[in-house]
Amino acid sequence: MKIIIVGAGQVGGTLAENLAIEANDITVIDPDNQRLSELSDRIDIRTIEGLGSYPEVLEQAGAEDADMLIAVTNSDEVNMLACQIAYSLFKTPTKISRVRANAYLKQKSLFRNDAVPVDVLISPEQVVTKHIKRLLEYPGALQALDFAEGEVSLVAIRACEGGPLIGHELAAIRQHMPNIDTRVAAIFRDGKPIIPSGNTVINEGDEVFFIAARDHIRAVMSELQPLEKSYKRVMIAGGGNIGQRLAEKLERRYRVKIIESSASRCKSLSEHLERSTVLNGNCADKDMLIDENIENTDVFIAVTNDDEANIMASMLAKRIGARKVITLISNPNYVDLIQGGEIDIAVSPQQTTIGSLLTHIRRGDVVNVHSLRRGAAEAIEAIAHGDHRSSKVVGKRLDEINLPPGTTIGAIVRKKEVLIAHDHIRIEPDDHVILFLIDKGRIREVEKLFQVGLTFF
Repeated sequence: MKIIIVGAGQVGGTLAENLAIEANDITVIDPDNQRLSELSDRIDIRTIEGLGSYPEVLEQAGAEDADMLIAVTNSDEVNMLACQIAYSLFKTPTKISRVRANAYLKQKSLFRNDAVPVDVLISPEQVVTKHIKRLLEYPGALQALDFAEGEVSLVAIRACEGGPLIGHELAAIRQHMPNIDTRVAAIFRDGKPIIPSGNTVINEGDEVFFIAARDHIRAVMSELQPLEKSYKRVMIAGGGNIGQRLAEKLERRYRVKIIESSASRCKSLSEHLERSTVLNGNCADKDMLIDENIENTDVFIAVTNDDEANIMASMLAKRIGARKVITLISNPNYVDLIQGGEIDIAVSPQQTTIGSLLTHIRRGDVVNVHSLRRGAAEAIEAIAHGDHRSSKVVGKRLDEINLPPGTTIGAIVRKKEVLIAHDHIRIEPDDHVILFLIDKGRIREVEKLFQVGLTFF
């Protein structure tokens, strides 16, 4: 696939790296030559120095025969104009734009071919807010992802002392919970992936990815660590776009306090938020945190636009009593360094956003993509089409499907019924199949399984 990426920042660069691995023809446009040089030194891509909304720059990048344009600069206006030029002058089939400002996002009728021709809108703030909200729904989870419109979830959890399954084979979970079906898709031990079988023993410290029907998630989590109490009190550090969206989503279910250093921004927040307490101050001020009873806070969430401020505020909050801290980290080099110590969960906006973008790039009928473990693994939801003659999966038992190495099927959703993957299950037309890949280099092989052909030889 020939893809033009406008913007070589964190999102654009991470996306280029993901797509270049999969043998796509990638061209990245950015006015910053140093950024482009650093990117081309790491991966095999073509780069164009210039502004991605200029017609001559898009022409130089090969827009005339590009399959897709993805505009992810920090400017909403440049992104939208790049899509407009690509559509008007080059008839680019698919145009994806990163749009952050709510003033644009709430005007849904704006984005159509006779107005602003954007096929897919990506809002990092919305994606990150949804991601953090899911984490709060499952206390103790490192990652929580929904598939098939919420019918089934994939959850990552750290196996801790006190979990009944620690030191036992995975097969024992059926004895512990005979009425609940689940599938462990992968285990990461000391940073290395393991494809589990029934006799795999769970060790303390393992990062376990499992799939289950949404209503069974908490029960399965209780097998891997002592079940945490539901969260009630949430403190948000940072009243920017993400902080405000998060408070709006949480304030009806949790007791929310939001700390913002700008007095004028606090005034705006207090006008838009209905139940949240808005505090004007420094989120790394120890005295302020103590005065606001940080020791009684269930979750402290740092989402300012400054990584260092988020890290310092989170570490301080944890040391003086916050039960759990979640920290937004834009620099991917920091994420692995800090998560798992005093900071419980580090959220990367780039990796969270990448999944939304990849959903629209995958071949075959792929309707959901989630990037896992900072891009090392991937979970996808693909729909099976055709029949036993035109499909490589329809009509086959799961143990008859030739899956690429490192790939497992975790679950199938069939007309709202969740079927946890077992060898005897046959895939039927229109089944939603949830797959887990520990080797992203195999994604093309997985996509081909779900592409319908006239005949197979």
